[in-house]
Amino acid sequence: MKAMILAAGRGERLRPLTDHTPKPLLPAGGRPLIEHTLKALVGAGFADIVINLAHLGRQIRERLGDGGRFGARIRYSDEGDHALETAGGIRQALDLLGPEPFVVVNGDIGTDYDFSRLRREPAGDAHLVLAPNPPHHPQGDFRLDGGRLTPPGDGAQTCTFAGIGLYRAELFASLPPGRAPLAPLLRQAMAAGRVSGELHSGFWLDIGTAERLGAYDRWLRARERRPT
Repeated sequence: MKAMILAAGRGERLRPLTDHTPKPLLPAGGRPLIEHTLKALVGAGFADIVINLAHLGRQIRERLGDGGRFGARIRYSDEGDHALETAGGIRQALDLLGPEPFVVVNGDIGTDYDFSRLRREPAGDAHLVLAPNPPHHPQGDFRLDGGRLTPPGDGAQTCTFAGIGLYRAELFASLPPGRAPLAPLLRQAMAAGRVSGELHSGFWLDIGTAERLGAYDRWLRARERRPT
């Protein structure tokens, strides 16, 4: 099973840090954000990794290379100067990902989620990992009910999409080339009852601001100091 790390975003909320450094290469815990995700994926058995590139993507390619020093085999999907959004980026990378189910992880999250839990086929079109709603996103994204995901409804308890998902290639195959968001595809699949989910109650952080980048750095350094 292959995995994809989404690394093409501009990182507007982290400017000026991202004016000259792509967000996935911002440091936390003594190494770039993307290396923590890469290490976790390889440790869970995902050796074939696809990374999409756009803003300052050459820096990411130069830093990670072919992935050999991480125990991975990395291939790149270059989106040019303008990122194609999540679904558009995945659609462009399908030739690299192949026809079998694959995992996609946002390149700007920090988590202790065990990616080996996703080494299976989804029951439907997708299986998403959710997290409890953080303070900056109290409204959440989706409702988890008996292992199935549905869009939020009036008064329904929701959770936040953690930027981790297991997908079938067929979900993206009908998209035309170009920019495309993920949410409309997911809502359509949810309406057909074809999206499952799970709640991760451990550590998870969306690193969208300098403050959260600092919080992730502190969490990583504290974890390193814990006795094994």
